[in-house]
Amino acid sequence: MDLLTYLTYYDPGNLKHVSGNTYCTAEHDSLIINNGKWCWFSQGIGGKSALDYLIKVKGIPFREAVERILGRISEPLPPVKPKVEPPKAFSMPKVNDDPSRAVYYLVGRGISPEIIHWCIEHNLIFETTKFSNVLFVGYDKAGNPKYGSVRAIDGDYKGDVSGSDKRFSFRIARADSPRKVHVFECAIDLLSYATCVKLRGGNWRKETYLSLGGIGGKAMPLALEQFLKDHPDISHVYLHLDNDQPGRNATKNITEILKSNYVVKDIPPPEGKDFNEYLRIRLSKQKPITKEASR
Repeated sequence: MDLLTYLTYYDPGNLKHVSGNTYCTAEHDSLIINNGKWCWFSQGIGGKSALDYLIKVKGIPFREAVERILGRISEPLPPVKPKVEPPKAFSMPKVNDDPSRAVYYLVGRGISPEIIHWCIEHNLIFETTKFSNVLFVGYDKAGNPKYGSVRAIDGDYKGDVSGSDKRFSFRIARADSPRKVHVFECAIDLLSYATCVKLRGGNWRKETYLSLGGIGGKAMPLALEQFLKDHPDISHVYLHLDNDQPGRNATKNITEILKSNYVVKDIPPPEGKDFNEYLRIRLSKQKPITKEASR
């Protein structure tokens, strides 16, 4: 029995539709089911059958897992088509004319005021009317807003605006035909890295930066896939993903996919989990940002 069939019949509350023929589980959004196979990308494991899933993911002993599967298939069941919800259209949240609380929050994270105000002037960063959260906006090639990432000023909440299209996540891409792109898991890390470039005396405006809006479950994130498609002159991809297991796994997967067509470099933060943590560590120690950390 394949995993999609098993979840459809016997654990439907744990099955989420992603797109097309792709599904994930409610328990683990990085466990992707597609074309009769499944892969838990954040853990680097996968398989084809429900039996593999019960053993590797649920930790059920082999004999018990076999008995559970045999018990499920003792009576044939008619096919069931999982419910597919139509995609929602992206709609910009209402924003404040005065984004001072958002600015104060970002400055408190160590990010350069110059970079923050540049992003505000170019309609990349806003402050939402509801809860005064920071809003990072991404646009398609035609300049239409397609993606919004919200970060709470008070509290730990972070998430995407309803209807957001991850293909067009937050980025700073000034050059018409960039040759290289710096890739990050989130907007805060992107802005932190740009601040590192500025602090070491570099021109942060000459670089091209892309946030993935989270690494999710795909081996190749949608944002990076779309960006490379829209910018065919890219030859170098610099990955600045987190210093944790999901970040390291994602770096390995992306590198494997791109290495035949691009120069791919793994440049994680020298200290801390991510580049914002690294930036704050360096600022707290009042040490200069090294060239290796912001090249």
